Amino acid sequence: MTPALYDYLVAHAPPPDAVLQDLAAETAALGPISRMQVAVEEAAFLGWLARVIGARRAVEVGTFTGYSAIAMARGLRPDGHLLCCDVSEEWAAVARRYFARAGVADRITLKIAPALETLRALPPAADVDLAFIDADKESYQTYYEELLPRLRPNGVLIFDNVLWSGHVIDPDDHSTSTEAIRALNDAVARDRRVEAVMLPVSDGITLVRKL
Repeated sequence: MTPALYDYLVAHAPPPDAVLQDLAAETAALGPISRMQVAVEEAAFLGWLARVIGARRAVEVGTFTGYSAIAMARGLRPDGHLLCCDVSEEWAAVARRYFARAGVADRITLKIAPALETLRALPPAADVDLAFIDADKESYQTYYEELLPRLRPNGVLIFDNVLWSGHVIDPDDHSTSTEAIRALNDAVARDRRVEAVMLPVSDGITLVRKL
């Protein structure tokens, strides 16, 4: 994907509105950490997917400044609700301001606590339609095992960063995060409880459908 080809792709995707443009600019001003924000096309895909499956209840693990959350919340049914999990009040403060500007604050609950704690407090009923995991890579499999029983049949779970900037195929990279992503990718590919497909969207995403 060359820079020119990427610009072409973005030009043919739904354009971010003023709220998302302002959020992207404010997030970029945070410096290198702004790379944690999802790509424009990935956010558009999340919102599109929420609409396609008629999602009512959604969960996001790793919200950062809220770009992906806004996209997902806008795609939910009118009676839908998104539970967001993060650990940074600093980033959450930015997210909440933009949730209000985007008109989705009433359909989002943002919990500031370890995500595992928040997920384990959820009812055991399998009624989650859509989940997006984009947080600490070392905990991906743990989040997965907490969310999968709560996902309805045919519900969809999305993992972000599954290609990890190509590090997943670097034989010399044995960092904790890289090894965690490799282990997750292998585990999901073998998991007979689900049907999964990995796609080269942004830094790589895996779509998991619960059987």
